[in-house]
Order: sequence, then structure tokens, then C-alpha cells
Amino acid sequence: MVADSYKTLIVVLCCLLASCVKDKPDDVVKLTPSAGSNIYVVCEGQFMNGDASLYTYQPLSDSVFGDIYKSTNNQPLGDVFQSMVRIGDKLFLCINNSDKVVVLNATNWLQVASIPVPKPRYIMQISASKAYVTSEYSNKVYIIDPQSLSITDTFALPFINTEGMYLYDNYAYICTWDTGCNVLYKVDAGTNTVTQKIKLAGSAPKDVLQDKYNLLWVLSGNKLPGMQAMLTRIDPSSGSIVGQYQFPADVDVMKPVFNKTRDSLYFIEVDYNGGTVNNGIYRMSVADLTLPSKPFIAARQYQYFYALGIDPITGNIFVGDPKGFIQKGSVYIYQPDGKQVKSFTVGKGPGHFYFDE
Repeated sequence: MVADSYKTLIVVLCCLLASCVKDKPDDVVKLTPSAGSNIYVVCEGQFMNGDASLYTYQPLSDSVFGDIYKSTNNQPLGDVFQSMVRIGDKLFLCINNSDKVVVLNATNWLQVASIPVPKPRYIMQISASKAYVTSEYSNKVYIIDPQSLSITDTFALPFINTEGMYLYDNYAYICTWDTGCNVLYKVDAGTNTVTQKIKLAGSAPKDVLQDKYNLLWVLSGNKLPGMQAMLTRIDPSSGSIVGQYQFPADVDVMKPVFNKTRDSLYFIEVDYNGGTVNNGIYRMSVADLTLPSKPFIAARQYQYFYALGIDPITGNIFVGDPKGFIQKGSVYIYQPDGKQVKSFTVGKGPGHFYFDE
């Protein structure tokens, strides 16, 4: 891969002090979660290097804090930070290759627990005392209690790589990112039992989300083994397919998200070899009958994007550039019309955003 040369911003954090990246990078303020909102940047780090990190952008003060876990807890976060979610007054961080879920106090970022879960991917809250955790290379879904901070049970699905989930009407819709799988599992969240296998237009489902009409959208596919990317739109009340979209065979698609009104779907298409075709952020209306042919936000030559999120309050679009995972990454913020309004430096491999607002 080829990466552009960028000017990097060095963020020095010590114990409870941090550099605040505003107009002047040497302003020093007390490191603390914002009383208003925190937009967290999940930085995977470089695989096997153990350099995952957590950054936060606080829009009310236009401030960026870097590597806040290490600064607050005086230890590294671990290897491959996959995703995070807030449940109650705690933040739950999936550290994939370190086989753990790190739990932080949301009011001060201090670690309160570490739950051993093999290769955790995503966490979804079911209730105040129950959450599901999916697991890479496994057919299991782990059940944790967010109050006791322990594993209470597991249940198994027929295929491995339990992945993206969505909770609707007390049913969990769960993807298994296995090339042999062409169904979405509907699981009763009360009994943890599969009640329906919903047929998809494609195989290897990895993400599921819901639009303004309460219809489910499932992204499937895996480019490496030659599994073509597909979008399947499903009516959850019947399990029937109401729409399907097939991407070109060589297109790698990831990280689908809806805008705040859930009537426009955004996703990333990636060219890891530096090309400009099928490379950038794409946008489509839920009413569109075909996929967009041109990017809404184009990646430059020798650039690709890896993280995508939309602020549910402002509608601003957050994009992560990993720069090949060989140096610090960047985050770009765009207005809903696609105009870039800000950028800042983060850790290696920005892969997800979590809006705690």
C-alpha cells in the first residue's frame, strides 16, 4: 500500500492531563469526559502490535483528546480495538485480539473491569442486566451482565464469525460472517433461541441496520474469498425480501450507516491498491432502486477510508482514514452536504465511531 505523507499532531497525555487540540495544539486542560457529548474514535491499532487506542472529540468545545485509556489508566489498551458501546454509566470496549471486553466508568474513563471474551466483535444491549457479544472465529454469542460485569451464558448459531446485530421488537437479528451462510438469524432476546432463519440475497452477512420504515438492511459479502457484496432489504414482520442490490464483483463494501432520519444509507467502498474507482463514501436513498455509481465523498489516489459514522444530532459525517495502518490516522468531518469542515489526527487504524450524546 502507498500512503501520503501527512503532518502529524503529537498529543502528549500524562495521568489526568491532556493536550487539547483546538486552534492551538499546546493548550492544556484537565482530561475528563464532556458533560455534553463525546464522539469516540475507536482506533484498532496495527495487528499484533498492541497499540490500540481510544480518542474522543468533544464538539461543544471543539476539542480532541488522544489515547485517553492509556493516559487515564497508565497501561496500554491492548491489541485490535474493534468496537464500543455505552450501557448505563459504563463504556464497554471490545478488544478483539486481546480476548477481552474492557469496561470503563463513563464519567472518568477509569477501568472498572475486564471481561474475558474470545475475540469479541460487537456488543448490543438487551436490557439493563443483559447484553449480547459476538465473537470472531466462533459460532457463539456470549451473554454478559452489564451490572455484575460477568459472562452469564452463551448460545450457538450454525455458522462461525458471529458479527453485526440489531435489536427490534425484542428480537435480535444476528449476522454470521461465514461464506457458507446466506441467512439472517432472528433470535428471541428473552429466551436466546432462534425463531426464524431469514433468507438473504447474498452470502456472508456482516452488518444489519434498520431504516425509517422499520425495514432491515443487511450487507453481505467477503471480497477475499470472492463472495460478492450484496444489500438485502427485509420486512422483519414477515421475513420477506423487499429489495436487493448487487455490487460489482470486485467491489469491497463496508461500514453501512444511516443518516439521522434513517432515509439515506451511507457506506464505504474500498480500493486498497490506491485507485480512485469504487473508492470513497457512497450515499443512496432508501427509495432508490439501484446503487449509486459515483461516490458522495471520493477518496484520493493512494487513499482509502475505513471508518464511517453520522452524528445523530448534527447529521455531520465522520470519516476515518487509516493511512495504511503504518502511522497515525486522520478523522475528517463533513457537513450533511458533503463539505469538509474539520480534520484531526488520531491513533493507528481508526475503524469505528461511537456517538455518546
